[in-house]
Amino acid sequence: MSTRSVLWFRKGLRVHDNPALQRACEDASAVMPVFVLDPWFMSPERVGANRVRFLLESLRDLDETLQSKGSKLVVVHGDPKKVIPAALERWRCTRLCFETDTEPYAKTRDDAVVRAAKEAGVEVHAPSSHTLYDVERLLAKCPKGEPPTAYGSFLKIAASLGDPPKPVPTPETIPGTIPGDVAALVSQLGACATGHGIPTLEELGYPALPRSEGFPALGGETEGLRRLRATLAAPAYVAAFKKPMTSPTQTWQPAERAFAPIEGAGSNKKPANPFEAARGGGVKKEIDAAALMAPSTTALSPYMKFGCVSARTFYHELRHVLATLNGKHAKPPESLEGQLLWREFYYLAAAGTPNYDKMEGNRICRQIPWTWDPERLAAWEEGRTGFPWIDACMAQLKQEGWMHHLSRHAVACFLTRGDLFVHWEAGAAVFDRDLVDADWALNNGNWMWLSCSCFFYQYFRVYGPVSFGKKYDKNGDFIRHYLPQLRHMPAKYVYEPWLAPPDVQKKAGCVVGEDYPPPMVDHAVASKECIEKLAAAYKAHKEGKGRTIKAEPRVGTKRKAE
Repeated sequence: MSTRSVLWFRKGLRVHDNPALQRACEDASAVMPVFVLDPWFMSPERVGANRVRFLLESLRDLDETLQSKGSKLVVVHGDPKKVIPAALERWRCTRLCFETDTEPYAKTRDDAVVRAAKEAGVEVHAPSSHTLYDVERLLAKCPKGEPPTAYGSFLKIAASLGDPPKPVPTPETIPGTIPGDVAALVSQLGACATGHGIPTLEELGYPALPRSEGFPALGGETEGLRRLRATLAAPAYVAAFKKPMTSPTQTWQPAERAFAPIEGAGSNKKPANPFEAARGGGVKKEIDAAALMAPSTTALSPYMKFGCVSARTFYHELRHVLATLNGKHAKPPESLEGQLLWREFYYLAAAGTPNYDKMEGNRICRQIPWTWDPERLAAWEEGRTGFPWIDACMAQLKQEGWMHHLSRHAVACFLTRGDLFVHWEAGAAVFDRDLVDADWALNNGNWMWLSCSCFFYQYFRVYGPVSFGKKYDKNGDFIRHYLPQLRHMPAKYVYEPWLAPPDVQKKAGCVVGEDYPPPMVDHAVASKECIEKLAAAYKAHKEGKGRTIKAEPRVGTKRKAE
């Protein structure tokens, strides 16, 4: 019997550098690419519309690419633990290939599918390609199998494995799609599966989201590679890139402006266009920089999250550019290479830490008596804290499914150790639902970092909900963009509208308490109280009592990502 493969897409929504695709095609007479829309994810309560639209766009792009290579993507809505074994049986397949996934839900799901496949005599191949290194190989290098919580220690472990593997070749053609009636498969599965086309948002129970609204960039491998190559085609930008020096107040705009690095934190001076410097004043048609919309960073994280762009492709193409710069470029941890390694650092920490997404039972997480105050959480989530910088950032998240990393730092600090003392798990759940680039390992790791629960411990360093945004945007243009009620507030008061005299508020059309809420806390008082609570928790931890501290019971709130 000839080899017939099912290629199960989950992340890794690409054909370049796809070892699972490569293995599925080897000596195969036919390959059936399948994506299963898992109801566990496909609900507005769990995953926001912006991310689902990006996924659907990525699936359409993947299908077009597969069709250009003689294949086609089959999309089924159902439980993968039932769909994949049934597909193997109906299509009489002898091989199952998919990219390995280290997230807890994925591991449970995949273990069940692999057991069913092997019981049916199907060979299974699950290569590692979502990260630079095979996470299991990294774990094997960790003392006692426990990943380090310091970035420098991680770099030593990664270096011991040498350079990440090179990307595998992209197949020119894919063996013919397996003959078979997909509708019959759906019928066989009964209530656990419906349809076989790529649905619309509305068909999945989401409200319509026009292309002109929401996350500004198109999903998919084609667009992701275009953005990657546009970024790397500007060596001046690559050399100067330092993540903390980018601006959180730049909205999405044409890339020849957005990719200009900020000259020092808080500077409003815009340097010369790096694309012009890199290309001698010309812009190549095949990489139309002006057509690329981006904030002040690369905006590649959603494409990395869904695997539309391979981390290994990014790394090796970046290293090629860096080699031309004779060492005159930024270095890790702030550089582009450093950002790829931060991603790897968090993936390793997540894979080797039970209960990584929780405080209790998490060996690396400081035990802090956070609250689950539903009113405070709702005010933060809905952008009505009364602090325009914080509320504008949250409005951007709600509208676009996106925030600059420094904006994420500011709002996370405000919710937890800076002002409200609400549990970091509650904030992580909101991000997990609403961010287009929500990544389980990175999201929970960053929330532990920003709440000073792990990785970073200088709890007395608090982001000012007024002063921080002002460093980058004294006029408050970012606030005016996302909070139109403050559009006409004078710059003197746009970050603190409650200080504006009544006549100024009326003239601006924004009366505090009517058109915009007053600040929900006094930052000076609240931050002092939070610091005192963190100090007490750290002292208890040092004295060996940290494991006994628990957050206050949840009252009237539900963790959305459970």
